[in-house]
Amino acid sequence: MQVVLEEESLRDGLQAESRLFSLTEKMEIVRLLAEAGVRRLQLGSFVNPRSAPQVANTDVLAALVRRQYPDLLCTALVLNEKGLERAVRSGLNHLSMSISVSDTHSLHNSGRPAAEALEAMAELIARATSEGLQVRAGLQCAFGCVTDGAIDEAIVLAAAARLAAAGASEINLADTTGMAGPHQITSMATKVRKAHPEVEVSLHLHDTRGLGLVNIYAGYEAGVRIFDVAAGGLGGCPFIPGATGNVATEDAAHLFQGMGVATGIDLTLFCRVVDYYEALLERRLPGRMNRALQGATTGKDACAS
Repeated sequence: MQVVLEEESLRDGLQAESRLFSLTEKMEIVRLLAEAGVRRLQLGSFVNPRSAPQVANTDVLAALVRRQYPDLLCTALVLNEKGLERAVRSGLNHLSMSISVSDTHSLHNSGRPAAEALEAMAELIARATSEGLQVRAGLQCAFGCVTDGAIDEAIVLAAAARLAAAGASEINLADTTGMAGPHQITSMATKVRKAHPEVEVSLHLHDTRGLGLVNIYAGYEAGVRIFDVAAGGLGGCPFIPGATGNVATEDAAHLFQGMGVATGIDLTLFCRVVDYYEALLERRLPGRMNRALQGATTGKDACAS
């Protein structure tokens, strides 16, 4: 038994950080990730660098990583035609292309209501796949929006069907606001998998309300085998008040290790990535396993006050 943990710290993890990471720092992070056993990595996004300076060097980063780490499955986020053109020039053959199923979030994120954004993205995915690219189609706020509230499952299922028909080989259900519980995860993942058995289903879960690992487990039980994670629990959406980070990669790897499910990740080596991020950001990250392993190594009592 095995799962794939897609590392998203370089994109989703850093998008809300004010400290800009240099190309050299990002390449060091990639090196540490690869040595720790990460097999699938989201490098950044092809968006306007003026609006997202943190990912302004994604083009160069993609070229360097593809050359130095040919066995890594590298991907990046694309939201519009210009982004697709840049992605094609970078040489990446796997892209993440997503829209929001929440009208309010979609307007903030893309300037379009959800239905309009869906149709535009379906056309973009069709173009990308016609050029031989593999596309993961993401549905943001699939489990609820802090402004619009609960999202009808029928809306999510219809959007998934539209993007699958456009050529997406994977549907990524994103709990962007961290509002989902395990029953929602099980229900939605099961229905999408049943409706589209030819398409892989993955989960992008945030730990805003402390249910990230529980929801990963629920997704696994529902048959999902690809999960988005970020070193240390980095991340958060700038358009969602109170949104916190992704599930920490090291915590998810520990969960699956305890279940006898292979991730390919060496926890001890992976904690070097977390240490590096914490040194650069000059703060502790919310992931738990790095701290737990440090306590075990130093012999400190984790229960001491």
